[in-house]
Amino acid sequence: MPFVTITGNLGRDAVHKSTQNGTELCSFPVADEAGYGDKKQTIWFDVTNWGKGSEGLSRILRKGSKVTVVGELTTREHEGKTYLQCNAASVKIMSTPDGGGQRQEPQQNNGIAYDDLNDEVPF
Repeated sequence: MPFVTITGNLGRDAVHKSTQNGTELCSFPVADEAGYGDKKQTIWFDVTNWGKGSEGLSRILRKGSKVTVVGELTTREHEGKTYLQCNAASVKIMSTPDGGGQRQEPQQNNGIAYDDLNDEVPF
């Protein structure tokens, strides 16, 4: 499967879940715009970030956050529609609705200090 880079905004708050075997994941939809002028369209990607750090990531990513995601592109079919999915290898937070997202000194973002997150989160 091909790797893609997606830069866009979250359509809703990220959700943290665990599978039956205990694997953690964070999922969120990202809207990316393609084309220009009257040909511009919005393309939606269902993004999943697996493993350690996904819980901390889900606490920061809110609707409207601007992110850049690099990951493996896949598709799934449901009721005659094709959905684009991305298994994220990395997620970089560009900005959040409250103006956060730039990592500087330890700071609060939605009540969570960046340094409270797992060091394996790639941002």
